[in-house]
Amino acid sequence: MRRPLSITLLVMVLATAQAAVADTCTGFKWDVTRELALFAGRNVPLSAGKDTASAASVSVDRLYELTLLPQGQVAFATTPGKASANEGAYAGLAELRLDAPGNYRIAVDAPLWIDVVANGKLLAPTDFQGQHGCEGPRKIVAFDLIGTKRFVLQLSGSGQATVRMTVTPAPARTL
Repeated sequence: MRRPLSITLLVMVLATAQAAVADTCTGFKWDVTRELALFAGRNVPLSAGKDTASAASVSVDRLYELTLLPQGQVAFATTPGKASANEGAYAGLAELRLDAPGNYRIAVDAPLWIDVVANGKLLAPTDFQGQHGCEGPRKIVAFDLIGTKRFVLQLSGSGQATVRMTVTPAPARTL
């Protein structure tokens, strides 16, 4: 009799914990259904690059768990858009090639700085937002990525050595 009760209690605790996480991710001003679904799935482990030649290759609509490097060991494609101390910070590079141009979102589960570099220059984000209580995702930054060329994603200023990340096409905007 104790075993069914224990299983029932465990199921109730897990359901409550899952609902609590979902509730913390409802404050986004955008529809983040796609990102939430990806963050709820399995991730692909990947090591971030220390320079553009070793940048990890990432694709759209996949969840990655990137292992970052101590920031002082990373040679960025260009100076990050936000200065951060190297001591204790982690960083890394990833490469993204697209099949179609458009507005794309980069979502991460940790507080860090996200840059996109094309042709040696930083691209300006079109929008961003975050939810401090949400761990999947915590921060989303949108960029207009024109062309199917190579884009370098620069992650910097992270307080942790691993970060989960997705790149998704932004849904069409409605007026």
